[in-house]
Amino acid sequence: MHFCPMRPVDRDRTKEFTMRLCLLLFALLTLCHPAFADDWRVNRKVDGNFADTREAVVMAIENRGLVINQVSHIGDMLDRTGSELGLGGKIYEQAEIIEFCSAKLSRKMMEADPHNIVLCPFTLAIYSLPGKTRETWVGYRRPLGSSAALVDGLLADILAEVAP
Repeated sequence: MHFCPMRPVDRDRTKEFTMRLCLLLFALLTLCHPAFADDWRVNRKVDGNFADTREAVVMAIENRGLVINQVSHIGDMLDRTGSELGLGGKIYEQAEIIEFCSAKLSRKMMEADPHNIVLCPFTLAIYSLPGKTRETWVGYRRPLGSSAALVDGLLADILAEVAP
């Protein structure tokens, strides 16, 4: 039988190393969190009711010669499914997501990289929170990738027109 002596484990040094490693990881996560917290979305508050804000978004889209493909009634869906499933109360007073497209911009993006198809259609969310009928929010997911600037610029311009 072969015997291989092992060095005794220094439990104090192991504990100290583990604590230092945990503190380092915690510090890194804490420092990095603000950089990633809400960078993926853009939201802007508009002083006005839902109907007027929605109309301003539709006009801003259509005035650019863009076509609205679909309107998703997210607020209605959440109200309906929430009550059917016995889940919490109202999340939105009203909420819709407007999907639209730019043939020219989409073509540019997909010529640059056919995988950019996932960026289409473009969407803007319009919503008001319960009890705040004179305040509406408009927002979008910030696109990523090589063609992101093209789409982000369009969405930012529309948002700036609606909520200067």
